[in-house]
Amino acid sequence: MHISRIDLNLFVIFDTVYTEGGVTAASHTLNLSQPAVSHALTRLRALFDDPLFERRGRAMVPTPLARSIIGPVRAALRNMEGTLNEAARFDPASSERRFALAFRDVLELILVPPLMEALCASAPGIEIVATRMDRRNLESDLLTGTVDIAIDVLLPVSPEIRHQRILAEPMVVVARKGHPAIGGKPSLKTYLEQEHIQVSSRRRGPGLEDMELSRIGVSRRIRLRCQHYGTACRVVSRTNLLATMPERYARVINKPYGNQILALPLQATRLELYLYWHANADRDPASQWLRTLLEKMIRESGPA
Repeated sequence: MHISRIDLNLFVIFDTVYTEGGVTAASHTLNLSQPAVSHALTRLRALFDDPLFERRGRAMVPTPLARSIIGPVRAALRNMEGTLNEAARFDPASSERRFALAFRDVLELILVPPLMEALCASAPGIEIVATRMDRRNLESDLLTGTVDIAIDVLLPVSPEIRHQRILAEPMVVVARKGHPAIGGKPSLKTYLEQEHIQVSSRRRGPGLEDMELSRIGVSRRIRLRCQHYGTACRVVSRTNLLATMPERYARVINKPYGNQILALPLQATRLELYLYWHANADRDPASQWLRTLLEKMIRESGPA
C-alpha cells in the first residue's frame, strides 16, 4: 500500500496508546475524544489485519505485531519530527517539548536540580522525564525515542549512537572523622590495609578503582557491596570502612554525615561520563540545545 493513502496521524495515536497503555489516557495526552482515538485504532487494525491491542483488565496489552512495529514507527515519527524541527527555529522560551533523560540516580540528584532551575527561568514549557539508565536497552530506547539523551560511562555502542565525553572526574576516599588509621591523604599502603565499601548496581564484578589496583598487582578487601553512595556514606560515618567514589558525588551526598573526603592514592583513576543520543537527533536544534545545556550543568556542578 502506498503511503499517500495512509493518514500518518494514525501512527501518532498508535504510539501514544502504546505508551499510555489505554485509550482513555491516550485521549487525554493527545487532547482528543475517546471515540476519535478508538476510531483511529479501528482503522489501524483494518490496515494491519491485527487487533494491535488486547484488553487485559483495565490495560491495553500490545499484540506481538504491535511490539514488532513500535520501534520502526517511533523511529519514523522521530525522524519526521527532527526534519520539521530542523526546518523551524527552536525557541526554548516558547517550546513545549518533553525530553526523557536516562542516568543513574546519583547523577539525577546532582544534575536535575540545577537543570530544572535553569529551565524554570528560561524554558517554562519544557518538560523533563528523568528515568533510570538501562544499559541493555540503551540503543533501542534511543532509537524509538523512549529516551532522548542518556548519560553513562563509556559503553560499546553502534555507529548509530553518538556519544561525547562531558566529564572526567577524580575519585576520592571517604572516611569517618576520627578514623584511627586515616588522617590527611592516605598512602596506598594504608588504603589497602582497610576494609572497603563498593557501590555498584551489579551483584559482582570489579569497580573502576579495583581495575586500577589490579593493573599494579594489588587488591583491596570489600567488606560491603551496596547499591547507593548515600548508603555507603552513612555506613562510613558509623564504622571504619572506607568508600571510594567520584568527588562531586561525595561533596553532595556526604553533607549530612560530615565524613572526611580525601584524595585517592591512585592519581590516574577518574570517572568519565558520556552523553549518548541517536544519530537521527544530530541535527535537531532542540536536541542540540539540550545537549549543550546538560554539558554546561555538568561542568558547573563540579566540586569547588
